Amino acid sequence: MRLAELSERSGVSTATIKYYLREGLLAPGRQINTTTAEYDEGHLRRLRLVRALIQVGRIPVATAREVLGHVDDDSLGRTIRLGAALWALPQGPEPDDADPAVVAARREVDRLLTGLGWETARELSPLSPVHRSLVVAVAALIRLGYPWNAELMAPYAELMHQVANQDLDYLEMHASEAERVETAVAATVLFEPVLTALHRLAQEEESARRYGL
Repeated sequence: MRLAELSERSGVSTATIKYYLREGLLAPGRQINTTTAEYDEGHLRRLRLVRALIQVGRIPVATAREVLGHVDDDSLGRTIRLGAALWALPQGPEPDDADPAVVAARREVDRLLTGLGWETARELSPLSPVHRSLVVAVAALIRLGYPWNAELMAPYAELMHQVANQDLDYLEMHASEAERVETAVAATVLFEPVLTALHRLAQEEESARRYGL
């Protein structure tokens, strides 16, 4: 398809598409002549992902470029490729290791991962921004006086493992490795709010069943 058709099918203006091309967020089309290029379904799929990252996820262009760079790096294995793309997404604040609550949170998170047998998560914990985000969240709960320990977190972690199985089953429905990683990134940005909303709706429903309206 030509640029005009790509714009029409994606709902993205030609000026914005040209900007994404200049910024390296979208691969160049196949050059037909000095002024015209042709684009395919892969460009359309990538364009929709870029829009999701920037418009819905509110991710800066530079961060989106880094995320997509990992998506496109087929020299990496699937787990590393996916992890690198997800780690490049914006994360929460860094934990303050001088804070006693952070020390306690690290201990409980490590106990949790050990108890679950999540060895990869434990091995990668010094590098993982996701691990640091969990520590920060648990530390905040501990600071507020909630006894948020490994035993309390374990049932939630096991439920999330089931969610992760569903996620990967869905990814494997896609044909190419790039599509799978793209889908994982899009799901992280777009589907996590769905999980949060479902969690809150479930809390409302269970509260009404137990205690009435």
